[in-house]
Amino acid sequence: MTLVRAIELRLITLPLVRPFRTSFSQETEKECILARVETDDAEGWGECVAGPDPGFSEEFNEGAWFLLRDFLAPALFAASEVRAEDVESVFAFVRGNPMAKATLANAVLDAELRARGVSLAAYLGADKDRVACGVSVGIPPTTEQLLDQVAGYLAEGYRRIKLKIEPGLDVERVAAVREANPHASLSVDANAAYSLDDVTTFRALDGFDLLMVEQPLHHDDLVEHAKLQREIRTDICLDESIRSAADAEAAIELGSCRIVNVKQGRVGGLGEARRIHDTCVTRGVPVWCGGMLETGIGRATNLALAALPGFVLPGDTSASERYFHEDITEPFRMDPDGTMAVPGGPGIGVDPLPDRLAQTTLRTEVLKKE
Repeated sequence: MTLVRAIELRLITLPLVRPFRTSFSQETEKECILARVETDDAEGWGECVAGPDPGFSEEFNEGAWFLLRDFLAPALFAASEVRAEDVESVFAFVRGNPMAKATLANAVLDAELRARGVSLAAYLGADKDRVACGVSVGIPPTTEQLLDQVAGYLAEGYRRIKLKIEPGLDVERVAAVREANPHASLSVDANAAYSLDDVTTFRALDGFDLLMVEQPLHHDDLVEHAKLQREIRTDICLDESIRSAADAEAAIELGSCRIVNVKQGRVGGLGEARRIHDTCVTRGVPVWCGGMLETGIGRATNLALAALPGFVLPGDTSASERYFHEDITEPFRMDPDGTMAVPGGPGIGVDPLPDRLAQTTLRTEVLKKE
């Protein structure tokens, strides 16, 4: 049992190595909330994957901060001693807001595991100590820049290249990348930018031997994805449409997808992420671990999750240097064979570097149990 005595919230920002553009926004820095939970025996860290604005999700940093401070933290204090697995039920009185909930749920679990001397990977049931790495490539201004970026990532050893696409910047660019890299494992991610009227685009993409096309249609849709999957050969992967294990079950039953992208920070934390994994394994659907440009805190969490048996495809578990000149933890590095070590220390196995944390912090607030 864990008694949470204090919670520290930090809003931090780190500049990105290069702008990261998707079909709905462009980011030049990573702004996120970190939560540090203090118990009698240890401290634990969680990272909120929300961004500064509600573009990808209805959650955003200022709203998440308010919810964490005024609702979730007081509920955790009022619950007195809890087990990490009970935190979801403590937060059940708040509808939705899975990103904010995941921040504290993961931090409490990290503290509990550190106190027990157990790694997160072992707790989750990991069956490997290294995971295969993929990389997500944003939409650059020109095809030439895209080709240069892809060539660089392949030279570094990444095992899968994911190309962000949007209407008008899709077929020709994918064709250029495939022509230059005939044997590379390629996928595309539309971030819900298309509709069923664009079926001819996806039929054209069928010609490039893609591993998957990720979230082509509306973020809250399963039925039209099922219709599209029947019209194309390439496997559809769902991301934003999968918010829970129940969503995964429904999507598989409807034929909406053949692959699932699991983002633990987006679905409410590691508990729900593991349930999605288990559902997909039972139904024979491969999963992979998506990324949200996380700092070292979120990256360590994702690596432990990606070490579970059902994660058979390379995820967005890129090296720290892919996104940041300096991370807030010791950097995660990918080996030349395209794999990355899963942290083996207690909890998530990493801690923020104090000086780096101070340099990147915009705001701090400490909440204490009365």
